[in-house]
Amino acid sequence: MHVPSWPGVIASLALVAVALGIVARARLRISRELVIAAVRAGVQLVAVGALLLAIFEYAGLPGAFAWAAVMVVIAGQVAGRRGSGVPRSRVAATAGLAAGGGTTLLALVLLGVIPAQARVVVPVAGMIIGGSMQAAGLALRRVRDAVTSGRAAIEARLSLGLTAREAFAPHTRDALHTALLPVVDSTKVVGLITLPGAMTGLILGGVDPLTAIRYQIVVMYMLLAAAAVSAYVTTRLAEAALFDEAHRLRC
Repeated sequence: MHVPSWPGVIASLALVAVALGIVARARLRISRELVIAAVRAGVQLVAVGALLLAIFEYAGLPGAFAWAAVMVVIAGQVAGRRGSGVPRSRVAATAGLAAGGGTTLLALVLLGVIPAQARVVVPVAGMIIGGSMQAAGLALRRVRDAVTSGRAAIEARLSLGLTAREAFAPHTRDALHTALLPVVDSTKVVGLITLPGAMTGLILGGVDPLTAIRYQIVVMYMLLAAAAVSAYVTTRLAEAALFDEAHRLRC
């Protein structure tokens, strides 16, 4: 397998220069953000690569699961910001990601689908949590929008004697539908429009395409499950935080 050398990595900065040129020509005023993003990406990846090397060599499986827990916390903060204005949105997102990512990862290990090795657990956990983060973030955004634009309808249902869960049920369904659409759509067209990262990486590594496909099927199924669980738990926790004990909206 051909891996780019460090000089090759540095040469790839020419691609960043292309993007920077387009941004400057279009006067988008995000040149500084683009440069910062490119620098951060490089520094973060080098740092994470060094950390993973240490985990693989010295920490083993406990270290791998500990790093997965760190990823859940970080992703929970990122997804939680999508629900700004919803009480305890970051807590809801973190709990949802822990539920979806944890159950999916443990199921894969316990069922023997993936080996219980740090070198496998860490990248698989990253894929699971990354996909779940998007679902949780979308769900929280829809919950926030529901409170902003649908307050009158929610309070009208409450005034008719419905419980908080019943009054918010249409918005819960909408939030879950929105959160799951991206992963459902990508599952529908996988292999037809794009070759996903896991499959592409295996093929570039010299693995037979049919073998790579088996791995990719597992990846798509695990992303579906993790996104569904994460979005559901996140939405339910956010919904609970919206109402007080008397079934009144808090915000």
